[in-house]
Formats: sequence, structure tokens, C-alpha cells
Amino acid sequence: MDKKVYEGFKSDQVTDEMLDEAAKLFSENYGVWGEHAAERTGKFAKAGRPVRLSKERLRNEYLPSDISSYVRVTVNGHLAGNAFACRWSVDGRTICWITQLVVHRDYRERGLAAGLLDEIRLDGDDVYGVMSSHPAACLAASRAYKRPIDTASLEFMKDNAQSIMKASPVGYVRDAKLRGSLFESEDSSGLVSSVDTGFFVDHEEPLEALAWVRESMDWPLGELLDGYEFILILQARRRSR
Repeated sequence: MDKKVYEGFKSDQVTDEMLDEAAKLFSENYGVWGEHAAERTGKFAKAGRPVRLSKERLRNEYLPSDISSYVRVTVNGHLAGNAFACRWSVDGRTICWITQLVVHRDYRERGLAAGLLDEIRLDGDDVYGVMSSHPAACLAASRAYKRPIDTASLEFMKDNAQSIMKASPVGYVRDAKLRGSLFESEDSSGLVSSVDTGFFVDHEEPLEALAWVRESMDWPLGELLDGYEFILILQARRRSR
């Protein structure tokens, strides 16, 4: 039987060695640049090349506050996945935003993503948020936070997404543009709950996953277009005693 070990760390406990490992995990397992990435992002984003992150960027952009945190899971001693989260307050509510979630391709479909997100939550969290082009990340959040995605409150997202995101210390969250019929009634693109992040990662795998998901459920977040990501915001459900 595989030995799975989850470990959680506050931002000031995260070492450079941890970030080196996290950067390697991301760069080798997150995804590749899409067809139009170079013209939209820069020559470094050549189609088919892996999307990479440095440990410096992880430190500065993904752990920006004192109540940021990092969780990793090892399987038989090997780093199998990790998650970063940042927290901030809006109108007296604590927002826990998942800034990164990556699972090694050899360890997927084992529930590790939901396990990481469950490990990262705190009893004081009031709202959880994630932006991702992959349906699996949204589904993992809905499982970890006990809010089935097909019954998630779109009205809550519509009413609160803008104020939550604008208060974020994380630049890519704060600057993302809300898009879709949930936020713009005249939108006819097929988007429902999305953000324009200008992040042109290849969508072949996420679209395959989305087609598979739609075979078994009514997917509420709409279509996935190039340069866009889904956005999911959930109210916390308190742990039972």
C-alpha cells in the first residue's frame, strides 16, 4: 500500500529547497504553451514548450501575505503534488484563495488534489476561491469544501467576485477580468463563470476533461476559451464537531 503524507506550512516556514521542488513539479507537470501564446505573451512562450515557474516567482507572487500557506503530499517519499493558498479579508470575511494546485501526472486520479485542498483550509476561512483552466481543479475544490459544483451558488459568485478579487494581494487575481454570462448578461460567447487572464496555456487536456465531466453532470461554469480560465468561489461549510 502506498504511503501518503500530507504536510502543511505557513509562508515563513517555506524554505528555498521546498520552492525549488515546487517549481520543478510545476514546470514538469502543469502544461505547455498554446498555439497563440508567443504572439500574445512573448517569444519565450513557444507553442508546445512547458510553462515554467521559478522559485523566486513562487515566493513573491504565490506567498505574498503572512497568512499564506503551502501544502504538499508525498507518496512513498516522492513529491506527488502541492498547493499554495493566500488569505485576505473582505468585509470581515476571510478569503482563502488557491493560487496554485499541481499534481504529478503519475499520481493523478487518486484524490490527491482534493486532499491537498482539504489540508490547506482553516476553521476561520469564510470563502474559498480558485481560478483554473482545468475542470479537475474546480471539482477538487468542490469536493474538499463540501460544496457540489453543480449546486454551487452562482448568485453568490455574481454578487461577490468583483470585491473579493479587487482586494487580493495576488496580482494575477486582482487584475483578472470577469467574463461570461454570469457577470455580463449580454455575453453570448458560451462563457458563464470565467476570467480573462491572458494566460495562453494549451487547453487540449482541459477540454478533454471537460467533455468527460459533461457526460456525467451539468457543468455550471460554461465553455473554456483560449486565454481564459474558470472561476469558482464557494462559501465555507464549517467542519462538524
